[in-house]
Amino acid sequence: MPRGDLILAIDQGTASSRAFLFDQAGRVAAWAQQEIRQSYPKSGWVEHDPDELWVSCANTVRTAIRQAKAKPSQIVGIGITNQRETTIVWERLTGRPVHPAIVWQCRRTAEICERLKARRLEPQFKQLTGLVLDAYFSGPKISWLLERIPGLRARAETGKLCAGTVDAWLLWNLTRGKVHATDVTNASRTLLLNLKSLQWDDALANHLRVPVSMLPQVRNSSGEFGRTASGVAGLPAGIPIAGIAGDQQAALFGQRCARAGQMKNTYGTGCFLLLNTGQSIKRSRSGLLTTVACDAAGKPAYALEGSVFVAGAAVQWLRDEMGIVTQSSETEALAGSVSDTQGVYMVPAFTGLGAPYWKPQARGPICGLTRGVTRAHLVRAALESIAYQTLDLIRAMERDAGFRIRQLKVDGGACRNNFLMQFQSDVSGCEILRPKMVETTVLGAAQLAGLAVGFWNPKHLDNFQKIDRSFSPRMPKPEAERLTQGWRRAVERALL
Repeated sequence: MPRGDLILAIDQGTASSRAFLFDQAGRVAAWAQQEIRQSYPKSGWVEHDPDELWVSCANTVRTAIRQAKAKPSQIVGIGITNQRETTIVWERLTGRPVHPAIVWQCRRTAEICERLKARRLEPQFKQLTGLVLDAYFSGPKISWLLERIPGLRARAETGKLCAGTVDAWLLWNLTRGKVHATDVTNASRTLLLNLKSLQWDDALANHLRVPVSMLPQVRNSSGEFGRTASGVAGLPAGIPIAGIAGDQQAALFGQRCARAGQMKNTYGTGCFLLLNTGQSIKRSRSGLLTTVACDAAGKPAYALEGSVFVAGAAVQWLRDEMGIVTQSSETEALAGSVSDTQGVYMVPAFTGLGAPYWKPQARGPICGLTRGVTRAHLVRAALESIAYQTLDLIRAMERDAGFRIRQLKVDGGACRNNFLMQFQSDVSGCEILRPKMVETTVLGAAQLAGLAVGFWNPKHLDNFQKIDRSFSPRMPKPEAERLTQGWRRAVERALL
């Protein structure tokens, strides 16, 4: 590759860690990926090894630099994006984690949320944070650890522990413990951040019994957080870590949905539909969340968000647990090999249902099974379930926004599946726009860092995203409505 300055973007996700190097034209110079393990110690529990998260990121950084045939000194800034609500607590002195990371999908903290609801505190949490009281978010995860691990609360109250989401953990390791900070988008997913002040809220922390001293400093998404320590991940000392955003807000920014009224949907492990509302804090009446996003300059803005817990993870389940496919890429051809699902619906409520239902007790039925159902029908039902869940978010977003969604930008690994994108267009009635660069999470993180170090300017970024393909509705509306009604009946069974 030609010599020149580079931006490094680290993407620590639920299924893998990745590192991308971008040149000044916004092209990917090289990238690397390493899958990570998830563990399920009890029903509904999901964990990661925090050290594996960090080591896998460091490995992919070294690999990407080597593949680009670049020198680490060419990197002028680093951006981080991450699975958002996953929570880690570690020792301030040694940097050792005190427990496995509790993953965003984990439901172990549902009891804590129910206790807070019984005290009639949910309206206060909703008003101050824009979120519902659900095990999805980080604050109850910290609270659970302090409750369950002997001696941990005393250590936390005396300043011996740090707590944070994955971005804070990576930043701590990149700086060798010199910086404990997070950005506003990740902080907004904790049930601890006040939406108006964009700082930790003492009253909420008291309700959750989380010492504020454990928490990272909250900063804007674009700006210098700290600098690399010498030799960390094969990097020289002094590279600015200059952009951080949770994966969905990073994708919103990478899609250039940085102005009010612009939206995108990400198809990853889960599905996440975000609508930028600018400087307006929009309250949902349809089961969506209010969260923090970024404006065109990387400064705080607000968004409405719909969150689906299991999307691409349903395909992973077919592959890893059921053995129905050996690779996720097989699903497009299999789904297209049959004309329909023979009436089968899959509701992948493996960890409950997220927006707009918020039913942690829901479990996933497969409805309509007959002897004639084949693996192709099950695969098609799994892919269709992703589109139906997204449709639920679209309709909720339309009710809150007050307008009909005619066009939707998409990204994430699963949006490469042409069958899924066409079916999404058919049942929603929307035109689906897929960019050439579908990995918009890392692109957004890179852009936030590049803005902060003067590598790019906002106008420059508008030229990066090009449309790869659009999908328009082909299915007759009565047929789409018939299928959607079947989905609603299947969801009702999941809620029983």
